[in-house]
Amino acid sequence: MDRLASFGNDPFDKPPCRGCSSYLVEPYIKCAECGPSPFLLCLQCFTRGYEYKKHQSDHKYEIMTSDFPVLEPGWTVQEEMALLEAVMDCGFGNWSDVAYQMRTKTKEESEGHYMKNFINNPLFSSTLLSLRQMEDHLSRTADTAIPFKPTDDPPRPSFDSQLSRDMAGYMPARADFMEEFDNYAEWDLKDINFVAVVDIYHSRLEERQRRKKIIRDHGLINLRKFQILERRYPKEVQDLYDVMRRFARVVGPIEHDKFIESHALEFELRREIRRLQEYRREGIQSFCGAKVYERVKRIREDERRKRNMLCDILQYIHDVRACQQWLHKQAAIDAGITPVVTTITTSGRRSAPPLNLTGLPGTEKLNEREKELCQVVRLVPGAYLEYKQALLNECRRQGGLRLAQARSLIEIDVNKTRKIYDFLIKEGYINKA
Repeated sequence: MDRLASFGNDPFDKPPCRGCSSYLVEPYIKCAECGPSPFLLCLQCFTRGYEYKKHQSDHKYEIMTSDFPVLEPGWTVQEEMALLEAVMDCGFGNWSDVAYQMRTKTKEESEGHYMKNFINNPLFSSTLLSLRQMEDHLSRTADTAIPFKPTDDPPRPSFDSQLSRDMAGYMPARADFMEEFDNYAEWDLKDINFVAVVDIYHSRLEERQRRKKIIRDHGLINLRKFQILERRYPKEVQDLYDVMRRFARVVGPIEHDKFIESHALEFELRREIRRLQEYRREGIQSFCGAKVYERVKRIREDERRKRNMLCDILQYIHDVRACQQWLHKQAAIDAGITPVVTTITTSGRRSAPPLNLTGLPGTEKLNEREKELCQVVRLVPGAYLEYKQALLNECRRQGGLRLAQARSLIEIDVNKTRKIYDFLIKEGYINKA
């Protein structure tokens, strides 16, 4: 068992538990045999011996925690990260506010630890040298606004309009945003020593200018125009475009567009090659024969789709007369005759067919019993997971949960709420108050 660092201080930065979907709190368990994606469990699910797919309860595991020292005793990893974040937020030298934000260390302890391990430490001498070189580079570079090309003048919406919000508050006349990146960077210069913070201030200004240049160069000001241009690509290229958008900051706009266009051409060529290979497998030797093959293939697919639809409907329809009426209607439509709609009265109330969960988002997060529950109560997996998390949080907060409280939390059909509540009680997720 190893002690490893966590994802961060914020619990929402950590992935949820694979067992109960709750946010992980240190310490938690990581399976050492399941991968490549980490299989993480909270202590409650680990002690119950939770198993899912390939994960077994007897697998080797690691205890994930950051409650151990790194640079010197008395300072845990969480406190080191909190110190660096506090210095970044409050500014170097403002040790009173740094200590107030940390909560666990005094002003003298924070200052002494930071000076010893991050300033006077010889391992960081190269960092200080690079900061001085950056300052010299900034002094030689003129911070001028990046003008727009005359042919790409952005729209000028009225203040607080929908288009203005889509453009993130950009003001074309001033070539600035209403709220810049790191909008309060100048606050660190108030009432503190200029020499101590000038490098931090310059780095923030440089990052602000860099982000503004990326937005302008790649044409991200006019969001609607950007979305229209993106939709011209096929679905596969749109997915690639969305994944590769984060790399646009390291290349120019022309190089990025060439990269996307080359992949779009590659998708088209691959699709055409697959089509020609299919023709060769079927023994087609001319384009005239290929046209006949495509027409017959479409007819065959339409007939198969109709048969599948009929099988699905017959699987869930238990009323013989309603089934016969539907068959007569489809036969009339296929024959080109306007179907006559007749009303069939049935005595009694039919029970709704089970919900088909195939392809619904969130289905992969459910175990078999939860899938069966969602099918019976006809509840989509996403809504079930949301209701389950709400009931778990309320039960954890109050130490128990009553049915009346559950009905006030999730305002759906009372019978569905009762079934969800009884299921969670039976499975041990929550306890009665």
